[in-house]
Amino acid sequence: MEPELSKNEIRKDVAQSAVEVTATTVGQVTMIITGAVRDVAGAIGGLASELFELRAAAKRAENDHLAE
Repeated sequence: MEPELSKNEIRKDVAQSAVEVTATTVGQVTMIITGAVRDVAGAIGGLASELFELRAAAKRAENDHLAE
């Protein structure tokens, strides 16, 4: 005959499982958000680099035009 679990043991097991599943889900969501933030920061950095290059090219073109 198998030993019976008390109501308190069952509640403890359910609470433990709920905390474990919640922690796992929070970890997964955190990883997703962290990756998204990293990707956005990379995209914004790339845009800023392109804008700096465009500004430098425009200044060179203006200087070339004035030198003519």
